Amino acid sequence: MNKIGIIFGGRSREHEVSVLSAASVMDAADRGRYEIVPIGINRSGEWFHITADMSGLKTLDDERLGFLIPGQGEETPVARRIDLGEFGRLVDFAFPLLHGPYGEDGTIQGLFEMLDMPYAGCNVACSAISMDKIFTKDMLIRAGLPVCRHVATYAFDFAQDRERELDGIGETLTYPVFVKPANMGSSVGVAKARDRDGLARAIEQALRYDSRVLIEEAVVGRELEAAVLGNEEPRVGAIGEIVCGSEFYDYNSKYKEGAAGLSIPADIPEQTAREIGALATRAYKTLGGAGFARIDFFLEENTGRIYLNEMNTIPGFTIYSMFPLLWQAKGVTYPELIERIIRLGYERHLAKNNR
Repeated sequence: MNKIGIIFGGRSREHEVSVLSAASVMDAADRGRYEIVPIGINRSGEWFHITADMSGLKTLDDERLGFLIPGQGEETPVARRIDLGEFGRLVDFAFPLLHGPYGEDGTIQGLFEMLDMPYAGCNVACSAISMDKIFTKDMLIRAGLPVCRHVATYAFDFAQDRERELDGIGETLTYPVFVKPANMGSSVGVAKARDRDGLARAIEQALRYDSRVLIEEAVVGRELEAAVLGNEEPRVGAIGEIVCGSEFYDYNSKYKEGAAGLSIPADIPEQTAREIGALATRAYKTLGGAGFARIDFFLEENTGRIYLNEMNTIPGFTIYSMFPLLWQAKGVTYPELIERIIRLGYERHLAKNNR
């Protein structure tokens, strides 16, 4: 029986969400086919073999989130510290569910490559590029794919001449704009700015999370998402829509029950759904996707134009998350989705080692 290491927690601001994703995957995984080995990483980067019961862990207010993974230098009867050598002996296959930096950005994928361990999801290059919103936009533009008007600013430049940076952004883009750390997920550090003062505050906030910041024009319209699965021949699941009651689809909207609605499949014309599916496939191939990813779009209200927003190489897997729900709408159950992702990881590993 293959030993599947479910890796979660981590050093990013998305630590808790990662735990929820892992718990959902472990609840759904076929225990008759796989031995599931939970591996938790604390905020200091220490690794633990977790034997605590994580079943039914679904919400951010679950008290288990506070003590499931020990703090720095600690250990508990249900969380035993391990080193990377032991990790390599404990598991045969790595299934990372580490959202954000240190997990979704190619760093841990590089570790798996060095260990010659098969793993779920995208490789080092794709993960690193897709995590970086500025690099992603550049790659999509080079491929002729539609993206929103945007500019970037950097911590050093903003500190050296704040007024010049604000002037340049205001001359290039039309308010309102969204301001985002280049490398962060789950809308952490994202803010909407309606004027110059708001822009300055939003950039200051984003710079708390990254030294590079993306600023892009807001699109008045609908937020649509496509789930992609596959290696050389990717398939696209249903197209879903975010129906959000807040200003935008922020952290709370994503992970608190009832904070946002999901329309699956989205109520859009069939032609629009096909176009989004084709764009998702092109973006996936352009960025070097493998295994699985979720690709986000905007559908402009007055023009019907479609804009690519970003590709998430480790999308959320919680019970509120779009990715598994989009595949369920296509008849792929949660356990079957996990099985396919594992199979694709083994397939890519075998192909790489045969080259």
